[in-house]
Amino acid sequence: MTTQFDNVTVLKQGNVYFDGKCVSHTVVFADGSKKTLGVILPSSLTFSTGVAEIMDVTSGSCRVRQKGQAWTTYSSGESFEVPANSSFDIETLETLNYVCHYA
Repeated sequence: MTTQFDNVTVLKQGNVYFDGKCVSHTVVFADGSKKTLGVILPSSLTFSTGVAEIMDVTSGSCRVRQKGQAWTTYSSGESFEVPANSSFDIETLETLNYVCHYA
């Protein structure tokens, strides 16, 4: 997992979800692909996906439950995949930093 992205554009407007419990910024790469860098404050949330996603946990830890699966714990340096047109529950007991890669 890299610690920085070079030669990118960062959109100024943040994405604020769940009354500010999740805030992210979109990063656009030279090839047009996008990722979001975000923070989730301690909470229990449900996210829906339109496209497949890979979530990299860059600091903190969380529990994730994907549709029809058991809870799994992820910590800094670990990743999980979420299929397109799906949803997942996430619980954070501490501030979680993440990078979301879109398919």
